[in-house]
Amino acid sequence: MSDAVAYQAAQTYRSVSMAVSPLTGIVMLLDGAIASIEKLVAASEAKRFEESHNHLMKATQILRGLSQCLNFDKGGDLPDRLFRTYNALIIAALRSFGRPDAPARYGRIIASLVQLRDAWSFVRATAGQKGMRGR
Repeated sequence: MSDAVAYQAAQTYRSVSMAVSPLTGIVMLLDGAIASIEKLVAASEAKRFEESHNHLMKATQILRGLSQCLNFDKGGDLPDRLFRTYNALIIAALRSFGRPDAPARYGRIIASLVQLRDAWSFVRATAGQKGMRGR
């Protein structure tokens, strides 16, 4: 990945995380990656390959931004696991492009992203409850 792409990916995450809470930003970015892959599949099926490629680049840029903004000093094994997950999804998305079975491959990637997004949504929903348990 070029330094310019890496910088832009990190900036995407930082821009969103400054406008909303970090947990909300993660959920929004994962929703954006899911939407981009869904648009990628639709454009590819309509034989709009340049548009499809642009959606692929946007989805992978979002995932790169998320992976580059992980704090490896906190969270135990979680940042490393997330880093590997985000990068595995990036590689899977790139390898799927143009394949005859790409829609099925992208369907599995979307399913993984939905699970990840739902997990972060749960964390976001329960984060405020931690302080209330002791009361």
